[in-house]
Amino acid sequence: MDELDKLRAALQGDAPAPKADAKTIALRMAEENFARLQESDPAARPTETAPQRGGFLKGLSQMFMNSNLKPLMLATSSLVIVGIGVVLVDPFARPMPQAVIEPVVMPAEAPENLVDDLVEMEIEETAAPSVSKRLQQAPANTVAQPRRSTLGRNGDSGSKAENSVMRPAAPAPSGQLLRDRLPQPQVAQSDDRFANAATNPLKVTSEEPVSTFSIDVDTASYSWVRSSLTRGQLPDTASVRVEEMVNYFPYDYPAPDGDAPFETTVSVSETPWNPDTQLMHIAIQGAQVETRPPLNLVFLIDTSGSMQDANKLPLLVQSFRLMLGQLNAEDQVAIVAYAGSAGTVLEPTPASARSKIEDALARLSAGGSTAGGEGLRAAYALAEQMSDDGDVSRVILATDGDFNVGLQSDAEMKGFVTEKRKSGTYLSVLGFGRGNFNDALMQTLAQNGNGQAAYIDTLAEAQKMLVDQLSGALFPIAQDVKIQVEFNPATVAEYRLIGYETRALRREDFNNDHVDAGEIGAGHTVTALYEVTPVGSPAVLTDPLRFGAPKAEGSETDLAFLRLRYIEPGAATSQLLEQVVPVEESAPGDEARFAAAIAGFGQLLRGSTDLGDWSYADAIALANGAKGDDPYGYRTEAVQLMRLAQSLQR
Repeated sequence: MDELDKLRAALQGDAPAPKADAKTIALRMAEENFARLQESDPAARPTETAPQRGGFLKGLSQMFMNSNLKPLMLATSSLVIVGIGVVLVDPFARPMPQAVIEPVVMPAEAPENLVDDLVEMEIEETAAPSVSKRLQQAPANTVAQPRRSTLGRNGDSGSKAENSVMRPAAPAPSGQLLRDRLPQPQVAQSDDRFANAATNPLKVTSEEPVSTFSIDVDTASYSWVRSSLTRGQLPDTASVRVEEMVNYFPYDYPAPDGDAPFETTVSVSETPWNPDTQLMHIAIQGAQVETRPPLNLVFLIDTSGSMQDANKLPLLVQSFRLMLGQLNAEDQVAIVAYAGSAGTVLEPTPASARSKIEDALARLSAGGSTAGGEGLRAAYALAEQMSDDGDVSRVILATDGDFNVGLQSDAEMKGFVTEKRKSGTYLSVLGFGRGNFNDALMQTLAQNGNGQAAYIDTLAEAQKMLVDQLSGALFPIAQDVKIQVEFNPATVAEYRLIGYETRALRREDFNNDHVDAGEIGAGHTVTALYEVTPVGSPAVLTDPLRFGAPKAEGSETDLAFLRLRYIEPGAATSQLLEQVVPVEESAPGDEARFAAAIAGFGQLLRGSTDLGDWSYADAIALANGAKGDDPYGYRTEAVQLMRLAQSLQR
């Protein structure tokens, strides 16, 4: 039998009877151990007739009765009492800090009873008593203003008084208390600066029949608008330049014949947002370059502390790496970085040594202040060193535009790059990031440096700009291109140029070859739009002058007379092209209709009052019906941006 069998046999038998003596002994030992472990006091409990102090109070009294310890204990107790008094009184002596309450935007459709119920529930059940009391005692004619970020460029926090202040306001409506107390996301205050001007005014043809402007192929505004909308924000109206939005897209315009650098096509059709006016569409198509000359590139890269964000220096490096794959073996690349002091990161290197160029890019890091002026000088010096007969030399400045060391004013920068372009080295500017983006300075540098300004917000945008459209961005086929339109007062009562506010020229500038204008790159397209009001149309907004000049005589078959002036690269004088624009309307094709949709979209974003009841829904319908061949999805993306803007506007 094993042990289990023995145990089974024992359990089946009768249990042994308990032993009385052993039980008594065990109970006594248990009681003694219990009393000992509990440290029971044998003394009687104090009563009203026989009070007895013991424990902590008794020991404390005995300690104070010791003559040697009395002075020391009295001094110590006095210090403790004084300290407690200071702690209790100090908060009441100092002014209470103002509470920072961020604004909350409640849905306009929220039922009033829902807001009232939430307010009552919050105050009665969830609010801390002290907070509720202070809120209830606040004056009825004041509301807490949100604290705005006042951080300066050097990190100073600005005036403390501005950070928390109670301002007079109208009595809060029902539910305002809850809205002011809900936690809110911080809204970053932006230091972004934009180059723009007031919307072009309506012109009366009999008074101002001539309109003159420089062409523009920059695209920075569209990319910025896209970045804003995809972040859930309507863009700043100052950031919207309609001509840059229209010219962001490639168009299938007729190509030039023979040796002409570009072809110009003009059409007239009904305006989408006003059937009583006409839209004059000017389309320019640049010639393609079959064999391009060697290219000398100097990457001037901002590595200041403001460039450390992921959408700045890291995206910049990735963008330039994409571009390297488009360069030929005879091209050269140099890199200059600036932060605190400018320095050459990479001496002129053949583009075929791609790994060496990529290693130099990978070593870049952000830190220091922005020595933009010194960087420009170093970059142009390298470009002149690399330049050779027949080569194309270009400095590509990549920055967030925050120049605060060296050449500080826009005027100084403008004068410097204007002088340097005479040597044949052009300047293009790529913008990155948000928060301190200096679009105004970027536009000044690019326009006066005979280059293009673009904003890179995604790697896909870098692909479009630096890969797909590299030839158009870097190889000019026509310089200082100016457009002048003379409208016929016999057929046109009023007109307005859509966009190009920052590209306006004086009438006399058209024939002055010393006045700078825009450039057209290889294969590039340029689009300009005029809204024209025919004579006798119910859309005419101005009355004839009582003492004005008599009605001008002219052919009623001509709408306008178009002139273009340009300078071929390397030439000293300009050439003139002229064309009559007939008054007849034609059915617009997909290219003209899509350009009109984008022009309307841009005007809506600027808050224009020239569109009447025309809305985002109309722009979406027009663009959807005119997308045509869209191999890269740019037009489809534009429609999605319109939908986002429509939702945000609501």
